[in-house]
Amino acid sequence: MKQFWNQRYSDKAYAYGTEPNAFFKSQLDQRPPGRILLPAEGEGRNAVYAATLGWDVVAFDQSEAGKKKAIQLAEAKQTSISYRIVDAMDFNEETTFDLIFYGFFHVPPTVLLPIYTNLNKFVRPGGTLVLEGFSTKNLGRGSGGPQNEAMLFSTSRVKSLLYDFKTLEVWEEEVLLNEGRFHQGSASVIRAIGVK
Repeated sequence: MKQFWNQRYSDKAYAYGTEPNAFFKSQLDQRPPGRILLPAEGEGRNAVYAATLGWDVVAFDQSEAGKKKAIQLAEAKQTSISYRIVDAMDFNEETTFDLIFYGFFHVPPTVLLPIYTNLNKFVRPGGTLVLEGFSTKNLGRGSGGPQNEAMLFSTSRVKSLLYDFKTLEVWEEEVLLNEGRFHQGSASVIRAIGVK
């Protein structure tokens, strides 16, 4: 997968654009800044937006090409982010976060629960989780995401990943994506907001 993402992010153009994900932006715009964790952050559009609002940002990905473009974007927006190259199962941190955002973070089913279990523990008590990912109903629609049903989300699958949150809302929604070349058009997504 690392080679796939390095290749996707190697073009000069940003694969998913430079503007933040709309759902992520709507959530951040109503919250005071704190510490935020952004797994699988790719080219940095969400991390950089959070940093411009005053959040203390920690982002990571497997892709060196993604990191390079994320740092360039941060410099262009006159802000800074902490961006690490690390596998999700190996991510570790001494302190917790006020918010974690899973943005289209799709992984093979064999590692899905272990990865989310590892990362969920970094949300502080009272902290928030925000998630948006492609629904199984998006298979074959051409608006983005894995074309493998086992890597897509349902509301029940997301609930099972977020079992350790005190309050949790999970729902399916039809949205119109306009996020760079690879997220375009009508899409079925699963969204979630949880509080630890």
